[in-house]
Amino acid sequence: MHNSDRHQWHWREYFAEFLGAAFNIFIGLSAIVLNFGHGLPIEQLVPDSSIRRLITGLIFAGSGAIVAVSPIGKLSGSHINPSVSLAFWIHGKMHLRDFVGFVIGQFLGAIAAVLLLVTLWGDYAKSVSNGMTLPGWNYPLWIVFLSEVTITFLLVLTIFIFVSHHRLMRWTPLVVWLLIAGMVWQEAPISGTSLNPARSFAPALVSGNWHHQWIYAIAPPMGAAIAVGMFRLIALGERDVLTGKLYHAFDYPSIFKNIKLPHFQHQPQSHK
Repeated sequence: MHNSDRHQWHWREYFAEFLGAAFNIFIGLSAIVLNFGHGLPIEQLVPDSSIRRLITGLIFAGSGAIVAVSPIGKLSGSHINPSVSLAFWIHGKMHLRDFVGFVIGQFLGAIAAVLLLVTLWGDYAKSVSNGMTLPGWNYPLWIVFLSEVTITFLLVLTIFIFVSHHRLMRWTPLVVWLLIAGMVWQEAPISGTSLNPARSFAPALVSGNWHHQWIYAIAPPMGAAIAVGMFRLIALGERDVLTGKLYHAFDYPSIFKNIKLPHFQHQPQSHK
């Protein structure tokens, strides 16, 4: 990473995050509507809500994995989640300007996704609160908060462990897909499995419902920050995150700092 890059805006990467977040959240929330929307046939065809949650998780997380291995994901790194970007920034892999650009792109992508969801699904989307993440009825808020901290901690720590090993890094999208799908399946009744402040903010904004949404603004970033600390503790300075991307393609430029991959050449993008 050249020092001059800290003074640049990398618009293509920010737009890629916008597109990636929009795709992931639109597909994921559409899966929620399809599987849980009142009046749709899946409710009758698959009466077991646990199975429908698993299907939803596989689709939601799977769309994120697709983004990671797509051209837009190979360009930006496919964070598509402010919690993930926060972790890479804290760990010294992103310039502050790029972190801000990523987060803005992610939030705008999430909002665009929910607006499209409401437009296309209408009352079916409304029947599931436009895909909002909400605390489970039977759980105290401290449990909901702690759950979001824990699952985001596990997500970020898993990403860091995989992208810090040469042999494991290529499998990061697959592992993240299975991990998040399992979280949605098992944890969604507690907190809605947000993991992502942008994913929770957008439906709340479009719905005009901010009930308990502070949890999803604070808990996932907290979990991400704790994961960075835990990774450093585990690594003991002997291992480091090799890339800021969930799927590193050597023929794509990178805007990340302190890349430690063999044969990697930073490609300056002076046109930005």
